[in-house]
Amino acid sequence: MTEIKKILVANRGEIAMRILRTAREMNIATVAIFSEADRNAPHVRYADEAVCVGPAPSSESYLNTKKILEVCHHLNVDAIHPGYGFLSENAEFARKVEEANLIFIGPSPEAIEIMGSKLAAKQAASHYNIPMVPGTASAIEDREEAKRVASEIGYPILIKASAGGGGKGMRIVEKETEFDEQMDRAVSEAISSFGDGAVFIEKYITSPKHIEIQILGDQHGNIIHLFERECSIQRRHQKVVEEAPSISITPAIREDMGRCAIDVARSCGYYGAGTVEFILDENKNFYFLEMNTRLQVEHPVTELITGIDLVKQMIFIAEGKPLAFKQEELHLKGHSIEVRVYAEDPANNFLPDVGTLRRYIRPQGNGVRVDDGFEEGMEIPIYYDPMLAKLITYGQNREEAIQKMIRAIEEYHISGVQTTLSFCHFVMQHEEFTSGRFDTNFANRFFHPEYLNFTQNETEKELAAMISAYLMRQKTPHNAGQTEVQTHSISKWKTQRLSRH
Repeated sequence: MTEIKKILVANRGEIAMRILRTAREMNIATVAIFSEADRNAPHVRYADEAVCVGPAPSSESYLNTKKILEVCHHLNVDAIHPGYGFLSENAEFARKVEEANLIFIGPSPEAIEIMGSKLAAKQAASHYNIPMVPGTASAIEDREEAKRVASEIGYPILIKASAGGGGKGMRIVEKETEFDEQMDRAVSEAISSFGDGAVFIEKYITSPKHIEIQILGDQHGNIIHLFERECSIQRRHQKVVEEAPSISITPAIREDMGRCAIDVARSCGYYGAGTVEFILDENKNFYFLEMNTRLQVEHPVTELITGIDLVKQMIFIAEGKPLAFKQEELHLKGHSIEVRVYAEDPANNFLPDVGTLRRYIRPQGNGVRVDDGFEEGMEIPIYYDPMLAKLITYGQNREEAIQKMIRAIEEYHISGVQTTLSFCHFVMQHEEFTSGRFDTNFANRFFHPEYLNFTQNETEKELAAMISAYLMRQKTPHNAGQTEVQTHSISKWKTQRLSRH
């Protein structure tokens, strides 16, 4: 076993802060990297040392492998944590880290390589009798043969990029006459996004739930799962709301899905933290989708229902330590929900928004956690993912977690950019969500931009906030006025939303 004394975090924003905090708790020295656009970011100040690795574009900074490794050697770094995004699932980067005699806090390059290809992942998992969505077992080379397979499994089908992710390189084909056009689009997008035009087809499950299993494996062959997360509330095939556990599965399905997730990890000799994703159909049949060989954005909900710090476990595993607990020792406790706070405009097809955070006040209180990497006054750069923060709540049960989330969203004050908070507030109060009937089509079926029209504009919000702040400072009977102003602001949001359902 090797003791890690200094970690470089090869990332930015909220995930960089998340890793840095755990490292500090473990008395491990830290190094942050940053681009010129992130010079004033909180993670830069929080780390023990920080180094600028290049201009704003990620290709010249956060993806600059050579510069990152140079910083490691110059500052005597022992290990690199990649977070998620950027270089986290880059097998070549993981290999270069090892070749530089550094520790990569994640899985082996070989495991990343296998699971980075959806086709290779399916082939590896097929040795363990894991349920697969009907489709082609290899990349499409003969279109006529692919059309024959599509006809056999039945339309609609899904054309998917083997190297894909985030909904890119993915096309739904409703009938055979659309096949060639959608195939051309999928291949073109796959080449543009991933430099790999390999695509395959699957039966399109029309009303699926997206369920994923968190796994941990050590370097001694021990693998466990930490239960499931429900990730079906999405926009453009990307998650916006996640929760744990899922309201959609039974204890028996949880056990079967967990066993399959462990087998998927075992199929590639996996160690570290990883996530195995499944889709669940209307009849509660589940099928293997893919494996993400990194920490997930939504990992906090798992931490809250298990009490396990996943970043700390990743560091222990990278040091060569065996897992400190067994499967039978893990138990679900309570319920947790996470919403992603993106700088996007829900009223304008969730298009990214940029600007300055003129007002940024986080919610607080029992059962509320905010993972973020921004502060009031900061610019939101156009160069990176538009996520500002993750808002997480925890309750003894799902209803309590939902109510805490509604309260927390109402206390989260952001101005200067549009955010997804209003959409998430809409989700939390929608009967389709509270009942558990929702699937991945929720946003398309139930959300319309006009549902947000009643909300106050930015000027009204800022004026209300100024009045509230003034009244709170007064030590006079005007407190009654304070209560009236605050209640009016919140109840307007709640009553008008509820009237629409």
